[in-house]
Amino acid sequence: MERTLVLIKPDAMQRGLAFEILGRLERRGLRLAGLKLLQVDRALAERHYGEHKGKPFYEGLVAYITSSPIVAAVLEGTNAVEIVRNTMGKTNPREAAPGTIRGDYGVEIGRNLVHGSDSLESAAREVALFFQPSEIVEVKRDIDPWVFESP
Repeated sequence: MERTLVLIKPDAMQRGLAFEILGRLERRGLRLAGLKLLQVDRALAERHYGEHKGKPFYEGLVAYITSSPIVAAVLEGTNAVEIVRNTMGKTNPREAAPGTIRGDYGVEIGRNLVHGSDSLESAAREVALFFQPSEIVEVKRDIDPWVFESP
């Protein structure tokens, strides 16, 4: 099973969309393995967005993600990274397909509601930034054989 990180960003939190977003991902068949509400501080924001340091939009990203509490979640399932990315839609909500989170609720690229890891490597790094190993739970559901072909 793959694990990936999802962040419900400040704009989604302010608009009351956290559980709508998580619900969509759960309804796709992914299962929650970790969940927390937190206020991101500058140090964590800088580690999370480190690859963008020096780019013109970097300071805006850091200011944005630290502006309001967020929800961080670890989701797992077969092809979890790809499923989350497809369910979120394109980064720019104007280009995101209807039926995706960003296509249904987003308007501007700088307020695109949700973050999902873009690869297994990023997922491992990002999950470790936001969660201690003890905060991730092994979850088995009775419905899993109806969702996943193999464990």
